[in-house]
Amino acid sequence: MAEVVVFHHALGLTPGVESFAQRWRDEGHVVHVPDLYEGRTFSDLDEAVEFVDAKGIGHWITTATAAAAEHPTASAFAGFSLGSACAQYVAQSTPGSRAALLFHGALSLSTIELDWPEGLRLQVHTAEADPWVEIDEVQSLIESVDGAELYLYPGSGHLFADPSTGDYDEASARLLSQRALALLGSI
Repeated sequence: MAEVVVFHHALGLTPGVESFAQRWRDEGHVVHVPDLYEGRTFSDLDEAVEFVDAKGIGHWITTATAAAAEHPTASAFAGFSLGSACAQYVAQSTPGSRAALLFHGALSLSTIELDWPEGLRLQVHTAEADPWVEIDEVQSLIESVDGAELYLYPGSGHLFADPSTGDYDEASARLLSQRALALLGSI
């Protein structure tokens, strides 16, 4: 089984992110979910994004990198939206990483300014018409990584995998989790 660090989205460490991680634990994986906001959560995505932007993405990547360092045997990194950028950076910069699972967004290699390590598996999951995802960035990353998997889900719900949000889509969330668990089971 895999040891995974899961990073939350801009709304913070919601009960939905916690329950998502618990389902992976129930499958036998060791899952860590650091709270990058130290207990703070938001109910409004625009307000949450304003909070994130005020500190800048560099702050969140640094915070996520420090949180991941507390779990040195983790070899897989997953994230929701803001957390996907964190997971991607940590996976690309941590020697021995085996999987990056990016939900609701991804960054091109030119944006993140790191090469993709050989042997690091990649899955990206997003809604087809997600207004928050820059699909050109996602496509650029997918085209840059051998064997990368891109899964598009129906609709426009940004946080469709988090059952504590209004975007939640049970069928898509279940399929996302099945696909991610298959990758985790193979590393």
